[in-house]
Amino acid sequence: MTQARQIRIKVKRQDSADQAPYWEEFDVPYRKNMNVISVLMEIQRNPVRADGVRVRSVFWEYNCLEEVCGACSMRINGKVRQACSALIDRLEQPIVLEPMSTFPVEKDLIVNRQIMFEGLQKIKGWIAIDGTYPLGPGPRIAPDEQQEAYKYATCMTCGCCLEACPNVNDHSPYLGPQAMAQAKYFNSHPIGKMMAKERLEAVVSKEGIANCGNSQNCVQVCPKEIPLTTALAELNRDANRYMLRKLLKG
Repeated sequence: MTQARQIRIKVKRQDSADQAPYWEEFDVPYRKNMNVISVLMEIQRNPVRADGVRVRSVFWEYNCLEEVCGACSMRINGKVRQACSALIDRLEQPIVLEPMSTFPVEKDLIVNRQIMFEGLQKIKGWIAIDGTYPLGPGPRIAPDEQQEAYKYATCMTCGCCLEACPNVNDHSPYLGPQAMAQAKYFNSHPIGKMMAKERLEAVVSKEGIANCGNSQNCVQVCPKEIPLTTALAELNRDANRYMLRKLLKG
């Protein structure tokens, strides 16, 4: 009898935030069109290691399963990406799964991305309104400007760009390409422009654009193909102009 095809999965695990990481391997029955999420579901259903020892199930995050929520970000064969769009047939085996290293690990493949949301707070990533009542139609925006803005509106706060950026680490205060791109996005909005100076203050701060080393890793790993390097270049120009005006005004 021919043995069913198996997929070998190597998972970097961690029991809690204060525990040391370790590795475990699993063999999962192959099915056509599997992705990494479906493999993890098989391990969850039957958490038995490749050596036959039963262990606790692997912890990971997922939600939409269609590359919209950004929750299932992890390192797959050394590259940060979304697990839901990582097809098994296109991955070299053994398939190595690791949590993102830029963020604190909470358990197994789950990390805490709180620093990204704090970054959005610092660059004021929202459109301020006056009151909670309906204000009527907003300002009209030209179609080409809408198309340009839409690219940045697709950001999932998934963390891939921060994971790939060599300047986002424990030794740097850099907020990262995601926060910088969102500052550019909100400053381009007709109402958002009213807070442009406040956002640019964050951009020129010690956590801002000056920390970007132009490695361009971020744009290569972004699942939504957001033009992050374009945003960083334009924001750097705006920051320089802003600082020059401040200097001339004394």
